[in-house]
Amino acid sequence: MAVGEVMRMEIPAGGDMSVTSPELHVLAVDDSIVDRKVIERLLRISACKVTTVESGARALQYLGLDGDKGASGLKVNLIVTDYSMPGLTGYDLLKKIKESSVFREIPVVIMSSENILPRIEQCLREGAEDFLLKPVKLADVKRIKELIMRNEAEDCKTLSHSNKRKLSEYIDDASSPSSSSTHGDSSAKDFPSSKRMKSEDEKFSSLL
Repeated sequence: MAVGEVMRMEIPAGGDMSVTSPELHVLAVDDSIVDRKVIERLLRISACKVTTVESGARALQYLGLDGDKGASGLKVNLIVTDYSMPGLTGYDLLKKIKESSVFREIPVVIMSSENILPRIEQCLREGAEDFLLKPVKLADVKRIKELIMRNEAEDCKTLSHSNKRKLSEYIDDASSPSSSSTHGDSSAKDFPSSKRMKSEDEKFSSLL
C-alpha cells in the first residue's frame, strides 16, 4: 500500500461483522464402512473437513508415520479412531501418535461400541482426549469440536502473549543505559594505550 493511500473495507449489508470460525480438519479412522460414513456425516454437519481411512495402518501412512512421505504436510486438528480394528488397534494408533514429535499434540478421540472401563481408563492415561461410545451422536461431535477450538484459541493466545513479551524484552534491552555505555567503556580502555604510545614517541625523539 502506498504512503497516504486509504485502506477501505466493505461492510456487508446489515453491518454483520461476524468472523467465521476456522474449519477443523478431522482424520476419521474406522474399519467399518457404516460407522465411517456415520462419523463422516456427523463431522460434516458440524462444518468440519473430513478425511476417512479404513485402518490404523492407513492412518499412519496418511500422517507419514510409516516411513513414507504421505500427506504429512496437511494440517490435521483432530483424529477420531475406532478402538477395535484388525491389525493396528485404535489404542496402538493412539500410542504411535503420542510417540511422534510432530503429531503428539493432536487430540485423539477413541470410539467403541463396548463400554469397558479398564479399556477407557487405559486410553485416557495414554493421552486420549475423550472416549465416545457408539453410536456416536451429533451432540458428542459438537462437544468435541468446541473443546478443540477452545484449546486452539488458548494456544494462540498464549503464543501471542509470548511473542509480545519477547518483543518487549528486546526493546528494553536495546534502550537500556548499559547498551549505550558500551562505546564509552571501550574509549576509556583505549586511553592508556594512546598515552603509552605518546610516551614511546617522546623517548624516540630524545634519542635523536
